[in-house]
Amino acid sequence: MSCPLPLRALLLLPLGATLLCSAQGLSAAERQPDAQRGAVIAAQGTAAGAPPCAQCHAFNGVSDSSGAFPRLAAQPAYYLAKQLRDFASGTRDSAIMTPVSKALTLEEMQDVAAYYATSEAPFMPLAAGDAKLIERGRSIALKGNAAKDIQACNNCHGAEGAGEPPAIPYLAGQYAQSIVSAFDMWRSGYRKSSEGAMAVIAKQLDEQEIAAVAAYYQQVRTSAVAAQK
Repeated sequence: MSCPLPLRALLLLPLGATLLCSAQGLSAAERQPDAQRGAVIAAQGTAAGAPPCAQCHAFNGVSDSSGAFPRLAAQPAYYLAKQLRDFASGTRDSAIMTPVSKALTLEEMQDVAAYYATSEAPFMPLAAGDAKLIERGRSIALKGNAAKDIQACNNCHGAEGAGEPPAIPYLAGQYAQSIVSAFDMWRSGYRKSSEGAMAVIAKQLDEQEIAAVAAYYQQVRTSAVAAQK
């Protein structure tokens, strides 16, 4: 008896289910994502109705300086594909991304994630933020908030927010508005998933602390970000 699920779906299952299907004779080989196919999806969308990613995130993944859409360029492929799966499953809820993700197959998610992960795009020139706000954000990023039992953001997101691939995204150079929006989604329950610790942290931080962390990471642009690719 063969496993009823394709291998790409098998990889998303809990360990017990994975072992069951392995026992039924499936190969452990994993499909390699096709970044070139992902580039086509980013530029043109899909026949099933997914619009071009470039409409919001730009073809190179820099989005725009408004911060309405997060920067995707050079984020870990695993992380990007997981967010698409979470939108499709309802683990994350978005009026824009949920229907887009549901129109993509798992293979297409992997491909477009692979494409953006390899995008070597420059950072947009942005106006300098408030120095005091940035310094407060830097303190939280580097030291956390002992009074609220919150650890330093860099403990998970890496030195200067450079990220910890494959699962943890970089924050350095990400748009402040996008970071604030992510916190809002965690606080309101629209974003769940394995990053559940973030929902707790988001509710512990007040709005000014969130704005400070976002302002700090927006202006942190070091070689460490490029080094993760």
